[in-house]
This record gives sequence, C-alpha cells and structure tokens, in this order.
Amino acid sequence: MTRILLRIANAIVSIVVLLSLTIAGAYAGYALWDNSRIYSAAEDVQADMIKLKPKTEEGEDGPTFAELLNVNPDVCAWVTLDNTKIDHPVLQGQDNMSYINTDVYGNFALAGSIFLDSRNDNAFGDTFSLLYGHHMENSGMFGDLDLYKDRQFFLDNTSGLLILPDSSYDLEIFACLVVEASDDMIFDPTRWQADISNLLSYTKENAMYFRQETLDMLTKEDCPHILAFSTCSAEFTDARTVVLARMENHLSGIQEGS
Repeated sequence: MTRILLRIANAIVSIVVLLSLTIAGAYAGYALWDNSRIYSAAEDVQADMIKLKPKTEEGEDGPTFAELLNVNPDVCAWVTLDNTKIDHPVLQGQDNMSYINTDVYGNFALAGSIFLDSRNDNAFGDTFSLLYGHHMENSGMFGDLDLYKDRQFFLDNTSGLLILPDSSYDLEIFACLVVEASDDMIFDPTRWQADISNLLSYTKENAMYFRQETLDMLTKEDCPHILAFSTCSAEFTDARTVVLARMENHLSGIQEGS
C-alpha cells in the first residue's frame, strides 16, 4: 500500500514539474514573441517616418515640415545624431506621460516616441531643452546613446542636426554622463533658463567624457542653447544616460509650407 502511495505521489510530482516547465516554456516563448513584436512595431514607425524627414535647404527636393504636422500637430522637431540610428521626429505632449507609450500616430506603443519635456518651449528657444526616449536594443529609439559611453566613439562623433518648422540647428556633442533619474541638475529644465554656469561646472565634475573647448565656448555665448538626450541605463537602479549637445543655428529660410 505504501509503495502504491509513493508511486502516486511521484507521478503527481512529475506531472506538476512537467506542467511548470511547459508553462515556463510557453511564457518564455510568448515573451520573446512579444518583445519581437514591440521592436518590429517601432522599426515600422521609424521606417514610415523617415520618408517624411523634412528637407533642410531651400530648393532641396523632399518633404516639408508641414507634412509631419499633418501626421501629428504635436511634432515640434526632427532630431538626428550622425553615425547612429537616432533619426526621429520629436513630439511634445501636455505632460511627460503623453508620449511615453504612444507613437507619433497617437497609437499605444510600448516603444513610445522621442519627446520634449513638457516644461520646455517647443520652438527650442530655451537655454536648456530636454529630450526623452526609451532605451531599446538593436539601436531602437534612444538605444544608441550607449555608443557615446565608448570613449573613442565619443571623440570621433560630435555632430547632429535638429530640424524645426522654420529653421534648424547643428548639434555639437560635448558631454556624456550617467546620472540618477531624480537628478534635478539634469531633469529640471526650468533650472537653467537664466544662467548655465552651474550646469557647466556640474557637467565637468560628473561627466564620463566632455569637451573643454565646447564648455569654454558656451560660457562666452550671450544666448547659449543646450539640448540634452536622456534614456534608461543599466549601471544602477534608476540610472540614466545623458548626452549633451550645443545647438548652433544652421539656417532660417525653410517655411512649413515651402
């Protein structure tokens, strides 16, 4: 009788283990499929949007900014960082949750959008403007900000472009930092609209890498403009990778409907 009970108990344990392994396998398979679906959706949106990347020179063939605004009037810019896959429209919502899980079409998407802090001027007239984007593998969204944590890449890649409805700015990368998500020195853009001297000192003291010549240039400018890029990072809990760029006016001859 005891042997029979032991056999039954062993059979039950085996069935439970088998079911657990089956469920775990099914969940892992679903997680992989779901992750693939999220990345594929983000890639599809970017592929559609890249066709609408606005021209930057008068007389140049290509889409106008007005075409982007027809897709979503919350689009306020287009940002590109050279030698990365960061090449996206920039949106601004009523608050910083508006586009964290919403794509440029207004659809729910875990990849979200690249968006400007809701406290910033959407014409990028502020001294310090702050962009957010999810960190995704395979260079999705702001995943390629990780590249700037490699010293040689940081030294070799300094350029980018910010396109606005009626002008554009050349971007000069000058610092890369890893900070806490609660760091008001970075994540309170209203703090630096009058004087950026403390921000530049903070950058010099805390950056992984920085360009002294650009910091010197910013201290001498009457109306400096800094653009910050932020994404999640894995160094510690609530870590954020932040890349800072100096904005230099490129041209002002493009009109929305031109």
